[in-house]
Amino acid sequence: MIRGGALTLAGLSLTDTSLKAQLLRSQVDSEFVVKNGRIRQSIMGWCFKDHYNAVELAHHCKALGLVGMEGIPREAYGEVKKLGLDISLVSTHGFAKGPCNPENHDEVVAKLTEAIDLAQDVGCQNIITFTGMRYDGMDDEKAAQHCIDTWKEVLPKAEKAGITIVLEHLNSRDDTHPMKGHPGYFGDDVDFCADLINRIGSPNFKLLFDIYHVSVMNGDIIRRIRQYKDIIGHYHTAGNPGRAELDNTQEINYPPILEAILETGYTGFVAQEFIPQWDDPLLALRHAAQLCDI
Repeated sequence: MIRGGALTLAGLSLTDTSLKAQLLRSQVDSEFVVKNGRIRQSIMGWCFKDHYNAVELAHHCKALGLVGMEGIPREAYGEVKKLGLDISLVSTHGFAKGPCNPENHDEVVAKLTEAIDLAQDVGCQNIITFTGMRYDGMDDEKAAQHCIDTWKEVLPKAEKAGITIVLEHLNSRDDTHPMKGHPGYFGDDVDFCADLINRIGSPNFKLLFDIYHVSVMNGDIIRRIRQYKDIIGHYHTAGNPGRAELDNTQEINYPPILEAILETGYTGFVAQEFIPQWDDPLLALRHAAQLCDI
């Protein structure tokens, strides 16, 4: 076997591409359409804004078999809904001006409040929130309490409306691109974000588990998914390093991660949030959809 250079297992060569955890670029089916649908795939529209406007992207997503969109202009919601796609997440105050800084309090409350109303109007379950960026003279525990107090101020409205506020953990490690990492972000430790959520103690306040950001900052992804399954309300994907495609040039092993997500009983959205690098961004999206249609 060694001389022949062909180690086999149960009659299959370990060089067989069917045994690779990641889907090679060369393996993407140019006509693939989602078939299994066990993972409710959505897309973060901002990643593709240099290639398609929101409505154009929505048509591509519908043809591909995705079921939701987020991170798109609100004026596109109507057309997206007409195509039968859900709005999977409503944006709010952005990651920079968050409630860790008391100067942002009023703006954060106003934008979360408005987003709850909008989410209810468009039939969306989740709205997003962030801790915000560190600032000069910041005391971490006081900043954490500012976050908790601000979120608790709007939670009664969210609970009454049946809307969940999801807190996104972001990496502060990657400084190569303004949307690949966020140096100075307060909530850059997923365990810390989980602690904030547990301190709030509401079923309407959960974690947005971004697999890419967790990979960069914390790792141990599957164990953390199982650990935090009861407080996870949304997922994002991307390849690491580079926040690029979910192909064989990056290190995250997505198929078992997605199986672990399903094993927890999660039935929400998993949104593709990679920044396409391939010459054909639509083929890149098709590749990700194929990989995630487990």
